[in-house]
Amino acid sequence: MRFALMSEPQQGLSYVELLALARTAEEAGFETFMRSDHYTSFPGDALAPTTDAWTTLSGIARETSRIRLGVLVSPVTFRVPGAFFKQVMTVDEMSGGRVEVGLGAGWNEREHAQHGIRYPDVRERMDMLEEELEIFTGFWDKPDGWSFDGAHWQVRDAHIRPKDRSGWGSPDGRRRPHLLMGGSGKPRSLRLAARYADEYNMSSSPADACKIAFEQLAVECRAGGRDPDSVTRSVMAGAVVGRDENEVRSRVRDLLVMTGEQTESPDGWLAARRSRWIIGTPDQAREQAAAFEAAGAERLMLQTLIPRDLDHVRLLGEVFSS
Repeated sequence: MRFALMSEPQQGLSYVELLALARTAEEAGFETFMRSDHYTSFPGDALAPTTDAWTTLSGIARETSRIRLGVLVSPVTFRVPGAFFKQVMTVDEMSGGRVEVGLGAGWNEREHAQHGIRYPDVRERMDMLEEELEIFTGFWDKPDGWSFDGAHWQVRDAHIRPKDRSGWGSPDGRRRPHLLMGGSGKPRSLRLAARYADEYNMSSSPADACKIAFEQLAVECRAGGRDPDSVTRSVMAGAVVGRDENEVRSRVRDLLVMTGEQTESPDGWLAARRSRWIIGTPDQAREQAAAFEAAGAERLMLQTLIPRDLDHVRLLGEVFSS
């Protein structure tokens, strides 16, 4: 099992705070640092400042040296595929080939409205995502002069440079960035992942639901003539870990304040999440992670909703990355 730290900087983190979080994750031994892609602050203070995911990632790329960097996931509604592809490859070069790119349909209607971004219904967003996936993989894999005629975007006589990493290499030797999709195991997302993705990530789901989704992903891969083992299976799970029960409960209280849920009972909050989060002391956390591994997960993305608690990040590194 490999481990990443997943952050939610839209909770009001400045670039300086986000960089401190990424550097702490690198020092703590995490394989990858991931951030969300949102323009409106939540959960918690809806008026807190937010930053652009790929702009901040470009800065972090120059301020770190080892840790892989990714966005989980960038909504198709936010970014035009061709321009976004250029942005991804630029940040990948700036990092020396450490970038992972997550593509998704998006979901938060309010942030779209606040920023003047069109928010189609879910079917159209999924149609747009499928075209974006086709365009990205076409830019990487198809020969010069490739064209694409979609309902939302058209590509004519593509000559994309750079189209791969051959000019600067990468630590893992891959020709192109790792491409992720996330979801909850719905049929269309699994079919698209089986066709296009390098990784499928289950979000905030119990281990038994992850097992079912990963099994269906394998079915979709075989139906498309693809080796199921060529698609990494991962889980994003909220994480609240303490050295003892008192520290766990203290962090839960901090989290409830950060998310604006301080009126909720900590016991009730914990009970509602124990089946799908990593919560507890180090031994309890390792046991919960093992359940996801038994369900088929190869990578666990530990989502922190108390991102200013850098000691928490260090503890997660001690528990999972040492």
